[in-house]
Amino acid sequence: MDDKLLKTENLVKIYGTKIQTKVLHGVNLDIDYKEFVSIIGPSGSGKTTLLNILGTLDNASSGKILFRGKDLTLMNDKELAEFRNINLGFIFQFHHLLPEFTALENVLIPTWIKYKSPTSKLMDRAKELLEIVGLKERMNNKSTDLSGGQQQRVAIARSLINNPALVLADEPTGNLDTESTDQVYELLRTINKDMGTTFIVVTHDRHLASKSDRVIEMIDGNIDKDYLTASKGENLWECLAPEHCIYFQKKFKSTEK
Repeated sequence: MDDKLLKTENLVKIYGTKIQTKVLHGVNLDIDYKEFVSIIGPSGSGKTTLLNILGTLDNASSGKILFRGKDLTLMNDKELAEFRNINLGFIFQFHHLLPEFTALENVLIPTWIKYKSPTSKLMDRAKELLEIVGLKERMNNKSTDLSGGQQQRVAIARSLINNPALVLADEPTGNLDTESTDQVYELLRTINKDMGTTFIVVTHDRHLASKSDRVIEMIDGNIDKDYLTASKGENLWECLAPEHCIYFQKKFKSTEK
């Protein structure tokens, strides 16, 4: 087993041919097993582009993506589709549930892609996941009969149905009220700790990001800062680079005044 779950090497993304726009400028990143990482940054910083490339939903212009040591950039479309279904889970800002299906059926959709029809074991797992996200009594409700927070919980359960090693979430609480936002984020953290699932979450909310193990700040297609949070250990300044520790010491002290 590789010592890192996910690594990128000099990841570059350029859109356009005649007029080119460089969105990622040689991103180097590594993600540990069972880690909970938040990616933050202003609009246009490249965080969603990076997430889509890590999830193989988009292709990098150059560079490598290594998952458990295997180079994903060498796979064809069919191989990538199979890889995603087995190894990755996705949670989006818009839950993308099928309105004509029940909560249980929506959770089972990835299994239909993989197995054509769910086994009794998979059916039991889907029910268990809905119970974990607090929707045991709502599993037979159509998605349109659920609140926004409940629909996002269904999306979370769906992302976990195939036991992915990594879940990628793009603004998963962006359309929720404050109470639902806190509940969903705490749910993700509980799943991370109890199931050992690795999470990479793109968010604009610094308060939520501070609850992660680690925060990556992006600016103009580059990783500007990469540091551990206070929740990772007792030492608030246990950062990944000395200059980041200095930065956050100053920032933290200024907020104390």
